[in-house]
Amino acid sequence: MKILVVDVGGTHVKVQASGQRGRRKLPSGPGLTPSRMVRSVGDLIAGWSYEAVSIGVPTRVRRGRIIAEPANLGRGWMGFDFARAFDRPVKIINDAAMQALGAYAGGRMLFLGLGTGLGSAMIVDGAIVPMELAHLPYKKGTYEDYVGLRGLERNGKKKWRRDVADVVGRLSIALEAEDLVLGGGNSKYLKKLPRSARLCTNADAIKGGFRLWTEPVDQK
Repeated sequence: MKILVVDVGGTHVKVQASGQRGRRKLPSGPGLTPSRMVRSVGDLIAGWSYEAVSIGVPTRVRRGRIIAEPANLGRGWMGFDFARAFDRPVKIINDAAMQALGAYAGGRMLFLGLGTGLGSAMIVDGAIVPMELAHLPYKKGTYEDYVGLRGLERNGKKKWRRDVADVVGRLSIALEAEDLVLGGGNSKYLKKLPRSARLCTNADAIKGGFRLWTEPVDQK
């Protein structure tokens, strides 16, 4: 099966398909509606062939359905008929969960994505459990306020790294993670990984999109 993977982020939309060597991307942002995304992706990949589509979106997804509008994109994502728009079968997943799936190697894994916000997901014995940890209280704000982009820009890299180490340690212990994986664009600013953590990359998000169709996956 030839699969098209669409990884929708707050800054860029990244796409790749089976049999294609490299990823392509286009700008994202507050003006990106789902219909505009589908049209832009279609223009970007003209000539590519695919039979099914995986879409990772930066918002809450439950059992393959978008249940909240993305905070940093345009409106209209809830209830949008992606299968009709792409004219292909479509599977939808939270973007952090898709990257986590690509990095998963078994057992009880916690994924934390250090990007514009704080993405989070767990995979427990093959079952994907999307999580919304970003807005839980922390210090004088939330986890996202300190380890997301706002915290990095406000406090600088040195303090941000200390906060990341603290937050990652707290969440890893609380959720009893056997495997701790960090991703997201800002993970490149870490000088040293927190204890027992490993890094994944954007390539894992694409891999996760392929796995949605090629391996048995249980989405909660």
